[in-house]
Amino acid sequence: MQPQWDDLKIFLAVARHESLSSAGRVLKIDPATVGRRIARLEEALRAPLFAKSPQGYALTNEGQRLMEHAARAEQEMTAAFEDLSGHGAQLSGQIRLGSPDGSANFLLPQVCAQIVEKNPDLEVQIVALPRVFNLSRREADMAIAVSAPTAGRLSVQRVTDYRLSLVASRNYLRQAAPINTLEDLRHHRIVGYISDMIFDKELDYMGELGLPPAQLASNSVSVQFNWIRQGAGIGMMHDFSIPFGRGMQRVLPDQIGLKRSFYLIRHVDDRRLERLNRFAEALATGMRREVARLEERAELA
Repeated sequence: MQPQWDDLKIFLAVARHESLSSAGRVLKIDPATVGRRIARLEEALRAPLFAKSPQGYALTNEGQRLMEHAARAEQEMTAAFEDLSGHGAQLSGQIRLGSPDGSANFLLPQVCAQIVEKNPDLEVQIVALPRVFNLSRREADMAIAVSAPTAGRLSVQRVTDYRLSLVASRNYLRQAAPINTLEDLRHHRIVGYISDMIFDKELDYMGELGLPPAQLASNSVSVQFNWIRQGAGIGMMHDFSIPFGRGMQRVLPDQIGLKRSFYLIRHVDDRRLERLNRFAEALATGMRREVARLEERAELA
C-alpha cells in the first residue's frame, strides 16, 4: 500500500507538534484518528517513524528521513497552488511568525495589523518566545531574530537596526540617588535578564556595558518593561518601547547606548513561495517604518 498525501500531512503535523493531540487540534481531527493514520503509515513503510514516550512523539532516524521528503513535497504542493491561483490577489491563509518578545510586544502587533487591514483574508499568528525558533521543524513560517544564524538551510535578511538605552521612570528618578556617571548605577536596583537564560549573546546588555547584575530579573522583556515602568528599578530597554511607558525616560543617553539589528529568518525553500515573499516584504518595510517612528518619539520623551 502506497502512502497517501493526507497521511503525509498528518505525519508532518505530528513531527512538528510532537503529540497526537496537538496535531489533531491543528488538523481539526480526533487524536485517535491521528494515531491510527500514523500507525497505517508506519505499516505501509515498514518502518517506525516515531519513538513514543510520556513526553511525546520524537522522530526516529527513519522519521527524520521521511520528514525531509515530506517537507519538500509540501513545498511543491504549496508552490503549485500559488502558481495556479495567480500572484495579483490579496494575501490569504495563515502565516505564523516567531519573534522574541521585545519585537512581539512593541513592534509586530501594529505592523501585522496594518498588513491584515490590507489583506482581510490573511490570518497572522505571532508566537512570542524568548528562544531561537526551529524553522526546519516548521515551528513558524518565518522568524525575527536578533542575530543571524550561521547553520541550517536558512535565508537571512537584515531588516533594520534599533537602539537600546538605559531607562527609568520619572517617579523612580525623583526618589532615587542622583545618576551622573556609570559608577552611580551601583547604588541602584538593576532590572534585566536572568543571566543563565539569555538565549542570544546579543541580549547580554549588562555584561557588555559592565553594569551590575540584575536584582530584578526575567527572561521576558515585558516583565522587565513593567518593572521599570512601575518604578521598581532601572534597566536597558529598546528605544522603540519607551513611548509605550508613560513617564519613562532615558538615563545617561550620552554615556550609555547600544545598537542591535533585527533579522528575518526563513527556510531557504520558502523563497519560492510568492505569498510568503510578499508578506516578508511587507513585514520588513513595516518594521523599518515603525522602528523609525517610535525611536523619534523616544527622543522627545
